[in-house]
Amino acid sequence: MDLSQIKMVVTDMDGTLLNSNHEVSDLFYELFEGLKSKGILFAAASGRQYHSMLHKLDAIKNDIIFIAENGALVKKGNEEISSTPLDRDVLDQLLGIVDSIDNAHAMLCGKYTSYFDGNSLKFLDQLKEYYSAYEIVDDYNKVSDEIVKIAVYHETNAENYIYPKVSHLEEKIKVKVSGLNWVDLNHVHAHKGNALQTVMEQHNIKPSELLVFGDYNNDLEMLQLADYSFAMANAHPNVKKVAKFETSSNNDFGVERILEKLI
Repeated sequence: MDLSQIKMVVTDMDGTLLNSNHEVSDLFYELFEGLKSKGILFAAASGRQYHSMLHKLDAIKNDIIFIAENGALVKKGNEEISSTPLDRDVLDQLLGIVDSIDNAHAMLCGKYTSYFDGNSLKFLDQLKEYYSAYEIVDDYNKVSDEIVKIAVYHETNAENYIYPKVSHLEEKIKVKVSGLNWVDLNHVHAHKGNALQTVMEQHNIKPSELLVFGDYNNDLEMLQLADYSFAMANAHPNVKKVAKFETSSNNDFGVERILEKLI
């Protein structure tokens, strides 16, 4: 495996760059300096909101590209590269469907703030890990912000209990199982693949110059863009089918091991 032509590294966060305690390793930050010295671009791509990603990667926030909300918001520094919000009529339709699903809890994800209603308060401690900037509202219809994603939470298993109830919408919106407890609903054109494609065109990056890491279904499109795509050992089976290579788990420095070889 010859990584000598790599000009850009992109990694998912939860289950990939972050360990099970949602931490970024000190080793990664050391390796990032090596990437920077070689002029290799770095992007973090996540279903998380922008502010949550910013919090996790605060030490390098001015040097990297953020692909947030599954690609619905892309930023570097103060520059907003792209934004793909949901249409209001689609948003209202989706909220009606989610409301009819037992034990489903919908969060509205604006560009920079998320909105929880009273039905989600008992899960707030879990949700705050992913949504560090949030408001509690009594009625989602009163939220006037641009909404880039609806995140639907199920405390047991989102793939089994939420996904079957919304999968029929996949031609109209982007439906992604993004973790054990989460299904994300985005604009049909808002996914990590489209967002990364925009960044690649902006920086003239070819597939042979791109290294990508992922672990869940919301990573599939961006993995398909890279000649060097890595599934984590802990990845969903769908990811292992798409990725060209595999690395060790997120708890065993899977990203860092490959970055060491790259540097």
